[in-house]
Amino acid sequence: MRKFTWPALAGLCFLLSVAFARAEPGLATFSREEALAYSQAAIGKTLAGVTLVDADGRQVSLEDFRGKPLVISLIFTSCHHICPSTTQHLQQVVSKARDALDEDSFQVISVGFDTANDSPERMRQFGENNGVTDPRWQFLAGDAAAVESLVNQLGFIYTPSSRGFDHLIQSSIIDADGKVYRQVYGITFPTPQLIEPLKELVFGEPREQSALSHLGNRIRLFCTVYDPATDNYYIDISVFIGTIVGVITSLVFGRILIKEWRKSIRADR
Repeated sequence: MRKFTWPALAGLCFLLSVAFARAEPGLATFSREEALAYSQAAIGKTLAGVTLVDADGRQVSLEDFRGKPLVISLIFTSCHHICPSTTQHLQQVVSKARDALDEDSFQVISVGFDTANDSPERMRQFGENNGVTDPRWQFLAGDAAAVESLVNQLGFIYTPSSRGFDHLIQSSIIDADGKVYRQVYGITFPTPQLIEPLKELVFGEPREQSALSHLGNRIRLFCTVYDPATDNYYIDISVFIGTIVGVITSLVFGRILIKEWRKSIRADR
């Protein structure tokens, strides 16, 4: 199980108090500890066997997203506050991630889990109503079997209530091989909780790249830093410049040593 930070745990406790405080009598409820354990147990699992439908009615398999990190958000379209607020905040952080990373380096999908109502058209409308214009963010629907399989694999909890559904407020980060890499909780959450795992996946372990591309990604991972004052990421070129200066200094010093070594050899002859 991966490390779970106290800020994230505090956010989870808050969201669970919202999500499960007034659950319908007789319905299954989860303690905070049980919900956390269930969600975190999904980390490391490979998502498979799920086919959804996009706004144009085309079938989309989760395997289609392999090769790049993927962020998955589960919502229901008749939600009037929590899901729109969650989506709008996620959009803000995703926009910052696009600026900090390569724009095409990861993908996002929102999936409707209320299969009786979350049609492809309603999912499309939900995205438009919440101002999502990112071309690499799809809003997808699915039948009961597909959605049930997805939520089980993601460790997502939801239950019907008088308000529609009570549910875990969770965004899942999936790696390029389709494995659940990290869970992010809350209607709002600190920007680094989403971007840092994406940085690790995008720049940390590059696959099938040239040595030059590998070096460039490692440098960018090292130099891309978070500024809490502005809640944004920027490229700290001073780190890169310091590295170059260090390399040049080492080369000059090495050259001097070689010259002195050659002089000593000549003197001994």
